Amino acid sequence: MTQRFELHPVDPQARLLRQAAQILRDGGVAAVPTDACYVLACPLGDKQAVDRLRAIRGLDEKHLLTLMCRDLSELAVYAHVDNRQYRFLKEWTPGPYTFVLNATKETPRRLWHPSRKTIGLRVPASPVVQGLLEAHGEPLLCASLIMPGDEEPLHEADEIVARLARRIDLVLDAGGQSFDPTTVVDMTGDEPVVTRVGKGSVEGMVGGR
Repeated sequence: MTQRFELHPVDPQARLLRQAAQILRDGGVAAVPTDACYVLACPLGDKQAVDRLRAIRGLDEKHLLTLMCRDLSELAVYAHVDNRQYRFLKEWTPGPYTFVLNATKETPRRLWHPSRKTIGLRVPASPVVQGLLEAHGEPLLCASLIMPGDEEPLHEADEIVARLARRIDLVLDAGGQSFDPTTVVDMTGDEPVVTRVGKGSVEGMVGGR
């Protein structure tokens, strides 16, 4: 049975966020509104939950999933970040961006890109996600909620419940969301390179394409 929690988008109810965090800690998969589009999210260390997420999205092991972190100090646990990269990240976070960085040993190998040893990380600006991450106590693994055969993410809670009832454990409803996924920035080279333009503005970023 898929549960649905209705949350205030700016001041989400702490009680519901704590309940949502417990569902995730128990191995749940949730549809979560962000500062970009809806994502599917699950616990980082639960292989069964990760496999469920991949199955729902139709993703193979080569598809790079994203870790949602509360802040840069948490992000730096899972990615190698030098001083130059840190200054760049500080300028562009929090926000609707995913950054591809070299993974640290703290990151489970099954989450690395299989050939590049990289991981996607983001620090969202959404009060709902920040509250959920705080209640959960550690990063969440996520992927944009774009179903197989669809070109755009699901963006309304009603539609998510209708299409994913019994396949996911929870839908957080904070109102309609954007159709745009995050902007993706590859930071593994000498300069940041924008590899996908999404919700986040790229004005002022070098290497955009």
